[in-house]
Amino acid sequence: MTETVLEIRDLSVHFGPTTVVRKVNLEVQRGEVLALVGESGSGKSMTARAVLGLLPDGGTTTGSIRLAGDEIVGADEPTLNRFRGTRAAMVFQEPQTALNPVRKVGWQIAQALRAHGKVSRAEARERAVELLQLVDIPEPERRIDWYPHQLSGGQKQRVVIALALSGSPELLIADEPTTALDVTVQAEILALLHRLRKETGMAVLFITHNMGVVADFADRVVVLNAGRVIETQDVEGLFARPGEEYTRELLSAVPRLEPAVRESSIDPEVEPTLRITDLSVVYRGRLGASDFRALHDVSLSVAPREVVGLVGESGSGKSTLGRAAIGLVPASEGNVELAGVRLGGLNSRELRALRKDVALVHQDPAASLDPRRTVGLSIAEPLEVHRAASGSLLRARVHELLDSVRLPRDYADRLPGELSGGQRQRVALARALALAPRLLVADEPTSALDVSVQASVLELFADLREEYGFACLFISHDLAVINQVADRVAVLRAGELVELGSTSTVFGAPSADYTRALIDAVPVPDPVVQRGRRVA
Repeated sequence: MTETVLEIRDLSVHFGPTTVVRKVNLEVQRGEVLALVGESGSGKSMTARAVLGLLPDGGTTTGSIRLAGDEIVGADEPTLNRFRGTRAAMVFQEPQTALNPVRKVGWQIAQALRAHGKVSRAEARERAVELLQLVDIPEPERRIDWYPHQLSGGQKQRVVIALALSGSPELLIADEPTTALDVTVQAEILALLHRLRKETGMAVLFITHNMGVVADFADRVVVLNAGRVIETQDVEGLFARPGEEYTRELLSAVPRLEPAVRESSIDPEVEPTLRITDLSVVYRGRLGASDFRALHDVSLSVAPREVVGLVGESGSGKSTLGRAAIGLVPASEGNVELAGVRLGGLNSRELRALRKDVALVHQDPAASLDPRRTVGLSIAEPLEVHRAASGSLLRARVHELLDSVRLPRDYADRLPGELSGGQRQRVALARALALAPRLLVADEPTSALDVSVQASVLELFADLREEYGFACLFISHDLAVINQVADRVAVLRAGELVELGSTSTVFGAPSADYTRALIDAVPVPDPVVQRGRRVA
């Protein structure tokens, strides 16, 4: 017989007159993984937070949430505190913000243990070591005394999971727990959650926009749109026979790592826009710390209109290479040439003039756009800095750029906070293209976007590349995205170039074991195939 751990009936979440979750019904059984999927604003996180009474200020709930038989809606704070961590616990997307940076990880776990019951310091420390061992932290007896900054991103997420397990919860709520992780680390965390679910029998409410992860981990799926449940199916049925058009659109927007032979339009006789030769970048250590070699002997080129994808795990040197390509990081050894001009030999005035030919698109447009400046002012900024236009010509150019990224011209008067994430990324692209650069460096430009928004931005990127003819270094940890946009792929590991070739060759027949490991770690958005891979 199954046992219901979580039962939600007619749940609505309100912020004043605004309703963000509308009469949601779902349940999770012991040992089951239920995935909540949908675009940003669909109500996924608000539904999950309501289970533990963790809504932001001003949020109220109606309906019913029964956690292991006890009602949550209307419960007072002491009751909720008693349930938090023991009945249900939460793992958040970004472990860096979930951990106290000035406290050792063992102290943080011990505090959680002592909050759940009366245990001595020695007993709490012993149990903390056991929990670190449970989540596969190496050398737990030693690393219990480490601070969060001494751990990798994947290890920090394991510590957060250990914290969540400290109260032996019946329900684990995981809110995008792998989004910020590399594919290999993501695979490790999913394998850990698979094992913990099997060993403990806990139920899991899993929130994600990664449909490959859903195929890998979920038993059933609830699809949310605009705060409403529009479809609930077992995972095989959802992928094979989605019942709603919205679900079909979500699935069709998922990029797939399926190598295909493409005809290259790149003329090998044309002078490259970017040529990098034997590039090494060393960051000098401070206060007695050792130097860090971020790049070692890297050579590659990018032709006009060509997109070269940079892939590799965190710390592989992708972003450093991108920044060195546009002169933001100086070369310690080797050369960087842009349109035949060596960056290393330029003075500050010459380098500033050359930067009209390069542009950078960041991962998070909310951080790269000034929240106090209108969209029009942000797009106009590079034109004003380089004195490329003014007055009516400047306004006309801003409108042309808004047209090119398919945004209405009256958006020029809006602030970034009034736009969606996808719209802000379009503004960032418009600003980057304001001076018609020869080289564009796109550093994880779609990683923060929902799959459907990501698909529209990637389609726009392809159109803009055709229109402007720029060369591009496209940095991403999402191999399926690189497969869709890149002509060639460069694979970096620990600052070294381990493989470089056409996209179809690198992803279809990789020569490096490291590349094969990256490819094998990517979850396939097909539950039948993914289950077979996990068994194998």
